Amino acid sequence: MLQDIYKKKVMGCWVGKAIGGTLGMPFEGQDGPFDLTFYEPVPTETIPNDDLDLQVLWAYVLDNMETPHVDRNIFAKAWIDHVGFPWDEYGVAIRNIKLGIKPPLSGCYDNYFINGMGAAIRSEIWACLAPGDPKLAASYAYEDACVDHDQEGVWAEVFLSGLQSAAFCESDSDKLLDGALASLEDSSLIKQCVIDTRSWYAQWGDYRKVREKILAKYEHENFTDVVQNMGFIVLAWLAGEGDFGRTICIATNCGKDTDCTAATVGALMGIISPDSIDEKWLAPIGDKLIVSEPIRGITYPETLDGFTDLVIDLRERLSGRKPQATEKPSSESLKKFEIEVSHAFIKSASTELMDWSFAFNKLNEAGTVKTLPGALVTMQADEFEDDIMLLKYSFKLDEPSDVRTVFNCSSRCSIWFDGKFAFGREEGRMEPSAHRSPINQYADMKLSAGLHELIAAVYKPEKAEVVEWVCFLADGNDHQWIV
Repeated sequence: MLQDIYKKKVMGCWVGKAIGGTLGMPFEGQDGPFDLTFYEPVPTETIPNDDLDLQVLWAYVLDNMETPHVDRNIFAKAWIDHVGFPWDEYGVAIRNIKLGIKPPLSGCYDNYFINGMGAAIRSEIWACLAPGDPKLAASYAYEDACVDHDQEGVWAEVFLSGLQSAAFCESDSDKLLDGALASLEDSSLIKQCVIDTRSWYAQWGDYRKVREKILAKYEHENFTDVVQNMGFIVLAWLAGEGDFGRTICIATNCGKDTDCTAATVGALMGIISPDSIDEKWLAPIGDKLIVSEPIRGITYPETLDGFTDLVIDLRERLSGRKPQATEKPSSESLKKFEIEVSHAFIKSASTELMDWSFAFNKLNEAGTVKTLPGALVTMQADEFEDDIMLLKYSFKLDEPSDVRTVFNCSSRCSIWFDGKFAFGREEGRMEPSAHRSPINQYADMKLSAGLHELIAAVYKPEKAEVVEWVCFLADGNDHQWIV
């Protein structure tokens, strides 16, 4: 590939990424559908977005190495040194790494959000560093993704990086999709969703109808779930029919994780056809590279053009170097993070006829020790010995702290903290992240140093076969996990 063509495509990638992210950001987390044809509202500069922030960070990390090479453990250290995002899988991975849990276990342990979009949105840098070499790009992507994801969350970045790498040399959507799909196992939901989306669009040619089909089969209560959003990315790409503006608008109009889907497909379009990006899309945001404040302690180019030059230079310095084989840590090492709680079962009639102190006394007097794998627990409904399970957690704080206490449970639950009722709700969605946990699933508290006690009453689900819950304390200000 000629150097000037390569640079034009790399620049198109980052411009498309910035435009798509800025378009989609105001609609993030909303179900849709929408009917956008342009920015709403029209911005005056790029909206900072972790989609681009983290790739700027990876470029900084690689650039500061004497001999750049892609390694999961280097990225893990960068999460601790430079990232202040507490969100979803990010927050869990940061906690895990601080505990000494190495990737890929850092991405799967205690992580409800293993299938989030957080890795898929970081795929472009690996494509740009391995243009026309999908296997190499995918191997880079795996090293990145396994730090904070598992399963579909990892395969999403592998799929996209391979697709985008091939897009430097190929523009035919069928050939690109066939090649990228070949990297995924048949059991992958990403693979199934992409195949379905492709087939449905070929059959109906109506993106709104295909959107409904995607949601009917793959919708998830977590709007950042990668499977449904990957369907929207592929749908927007196919339905956009080569028109950049139409493509990113379709991605946004589908709803869910709109900033990520529009940014990802915008970057893909920028690689395939940089000239498809009309000046009207770039004019409102300009060329300035704006990075979010929680990315700390790094320097970076002031413009997208400067960032493009940095990435091109890194490709030369990386020189096609493959990731080195890394020994996978044993899952046995996670046993030391198991949690022992006191638990007991009672009938619901007991709570209706007597004060809850009766139940608490039973828990203290007759409760038995239950070992939980961590903060995240999945339990079969038939394991309930009676209507209500009582759990007693203990937390120790070394100093007085502002704390957000989270107990997010799919079943009906009631929570007491240090002997006082704190919160509770009927059954509902799981979103165990301190910054966006569902209402009545958390409470903000000022706690003294010392030992504190949380008691949870979890009701046996009437219809569901399993019950899930996550219990943890987070910093009341920055929402990072404490314990």
